[in-house]
Amino acid sequence: MSSVTHVLLPIFGLILAGYVCRRTSRLGATAAAELNKFVVWLCLPALLFQATATTDWAEIWHPRFVAVCTLATLGVFVATLAWRWRSPRHLVDASIDGLSAAYANTGYIGIPLCVLVLGKHGLVPALIATLIVVCVLFAIAVVCVEVGLQAEKTLHHAVAKVVLALARNPLVVSPVIGGLWAVSGLALPQPADKFLHLLGAATTPCALVSLGAFLAARPSGSGQGAFTLSALKLIVHPVITWVLAVWVFHLPPLWADAALLLAALPTGTGPYMLAEFYQREASVVSGTILYSTLGSLATLSICLYLIRS
Repeated sequence: MSSVTHVLLPIFGLILAGYVCRRTSRLGATAAAELNKFVVWLCLPALLFQATATTDWAEIWHPRFVAVCTLATLGVFVATLAWRWRSPRHLVDASIDGLSAAYANTGYIGIPLCVLVLGKHGLVPALIATLIVVCVLFAIAVVCVEVGLQAEKTLHHAVAKVVLALARNPLVVSPVIGGLWAVSGLALPQPADKFLHLLGAATTPCALVSLGAFLAARPSGSGQGAFTLSALKLIVHPVITWVLAVWVFHLPPLWADAALLLAALPTGTGPYMLAEFYQREASVVSGTILYSTLGSLATLSICLYLIRS
């Protein structure tokens, strides 16, 4: 158990540092947003580009792992959407709820956690899971929201908006460009490699402090909705993933462990940003982020104990 504590304490310590600094006004009202921009537009893209540009793509292409993550993630999303839509609840709000229950925080917590627990080999499954969450899950949720709002005359227009948004997303573009660089067979120039390394190394502390400041600044929803969505994210999602990884697709130990850790992550900030963008009531979403982040200290501890035992 001490090894589990050694892994999780630095991660949640950085989140707590950001939370305390924001609550005590050591960080200003825009700190979370500005740190988030720094991570999204510079640090994380540099890390993702360097990872894909210097990795053998034969190692990255792991269809069984992709299948496990995609099926588990979309299964939780669809089931939650159907349940919340029958509440009754508007399709837009049900879609955001489904996203909250399935949207793992792979970028801010998943990447540093996998690297700490699994070493450098943990970066590849974390990268794949990030692309699934950002490119597949988020895109489907946006399409569902657009359909619910009937803001577009046809589904084709809604899909076109999603594709355009993804094409502008640095977390999508950077690994694609990195992959093209790897295919070219060219080595990264040493100054460029050092530049990317310095930026990528800033990802973990800046992202986690930003998350803490975000949690301190956002009102959280209390009540059954946020707790239920948190339980779906922290319990149902990893259980489904573990069953698929071990009993259905028979993943190798490292990939099965990575799949479990990534599924057990708390809800990321994506659902909140979507709710804010479409001007929907966001207290349940922010509550889910807060409760799942706090609860993941226990669930991730259990997962790490199982992995290391």
